[in-house]
Amino acid sequence: MLAQTESRALTAQYPSIRDKRVIVTGGASGIGEGIVEAFVLQGAQVGFVDILPEAGESLVQRLGHAEHVPVFRAQDVSDSDGLAGAMTALAGVLGGCDVLINNAASDDRHMLDDVTPAYWDERLAVNLKHKFFASQAVWPGMKAGGGGVILNLGSISWHLGLDELALYQIAKAGVEGLTRSLARELGPYNIRVNTIIPGNVQTERQMRWYTPEGEAEIVAAQCLKGRLQPVDIAAMALFLASDDARFCTGHEYWVDGGWR
Repeated sequence: MLAQTESRALTAQYPSIRDKRVIVTGGASGIGEGIVEAFVLQGAQVGFVDILPEAGESLVQRLGHAEHVPVFRAQDVSDSDGLAGAMTALAGVLGGCDVLINNAASDDRHMLDDVTPAYWDERLAVNLKHKFFASQAVWPGMKAGGGGVILNLGSISWHLGLDELALYQIAKAGVEGLTRSLARELGPYNIRVNTIIPGNVQTERQMRWYTPEGEAEIVAAQCLKGRLQPVDIAAMALFLASDDARFCTGHEYWVDGGWR
């Protein structure tokens, strides 16, 4: 398995991404952190929101040497009004938004009998609702600017039907429906919308749920043997955000090592 630095050295360079205005939700850690870093290293202007202020500020400091230092706003994505304000503020700082990456999510485990209406609403707000309203906040600017890209992070989980993730899987199934709907309605404005479906990515959060034996089972179920890293998901996001993917829209793009 390639180390993170070795993988990054192999990343393609996309001239069409340089100086693009990119906003990422949930960008302070895990997959989101990898996406923020990848776009910053491509010379993009990046803004991101996250509920973790210390992690967000730490990432900004770590990337402080970049051509365009990323901009961070602490924000709970389940607060739709606050999120819309944060998105507008970031677009104002960046001068607009060319690419929106709806990454924020929370895969907390739960038992069916423990689900309450309030918990249902909270889980759907974090994992699905925010993707619509973040998009709604930026697509007028994309329309006015002649186009843009929206990438929604889905999940392999509902395709596998995993245990103790019912609400997360319901939301992630909805993400693919959201992508198809937005791609159709926003396509006439040259706005492309796609879903990226990661497999099990080795992040600090995921390591809370899996023992070494559990990780070995995942690798055994993959066609390609190794552990996915955030940089692998970021590589797909870079391609789909670039002009090289100018006719890619309304679909799901898997990065899972062939996990079945």
